Amino acid sequence: MDKLNRDQMAARVARDIPEGAYVNLGIGLPTLVANHLPKDREIFLHSENGLLGMGPAPAAGEEDYDLINAGKQPVTLLPGGAYFHHADSFAMMRGGHLDICVLGAFQVSATGDLANWHTGGDAIPAVGGAMDLAIGAKKTYVMMEHLTKSGESKIVAHCSYPLTGIACVSRIYTDLAVIDVTADGLRVVEIFNGLPFDELQRLTGVPLLKEST
Repeated sequence: MDKLNRDQMAARVARDIPEGAYVNLGIGLPTLVANHLPKDREIFLHSENGLLGMGPAPAAGEEDYDLINAGKQPVTLLPGGAYFHHADSFAMMRGGHLDICVLGAFQVSATGDLANWHTGGDAIPAVGGAMDLAIGAKKTYVMMEHLTKSGESKIVAHCSYPLTGIACVSRIYTDLAVIDVTADGLRVVEIFNGLPFDELQRLTGVPLLKEST
């Protein structure tokens, strides 16, 4: 099975972010999206630790560890970018000022419930700002691998992990497909690398609706 790699997934998400959007990229996999945003689009990246106008990752040797994202990774700041207080940053998130957030996930349910946090030893730092982002952004996109390491679907009928948000996910990007969460169910938008719909359905934990033609 020919899956997208992480950079290909990030590039696919980046393609759907429109001109002028204010966007938060979650810790982990979603941070890669910053490296693939189209150069001809003005997109404003927000980080909950107090940045707006964040750029791509710096070149090797040019890291400034006073300039980091919420995952403690070094980033760059574009011309016109700004720093501000953590409380102001969360006011932006909770006040509906972000157009899109892109979050990783352990599970997404058929109705768009999101489970993306845990309290294990490597938690950074447990739920963080994900609850605020999931319900505060106008659209929540999830970017994750389709299957767990043991081959189970991360798209499920009901989440078994603690919930981050209820019915908050608009679109799911995996290494196999792009899937919209709709009132009618999970609708396939795109399948990658010629994977048959029936095989995608077999690998997925819940019924899927075929993409529109």
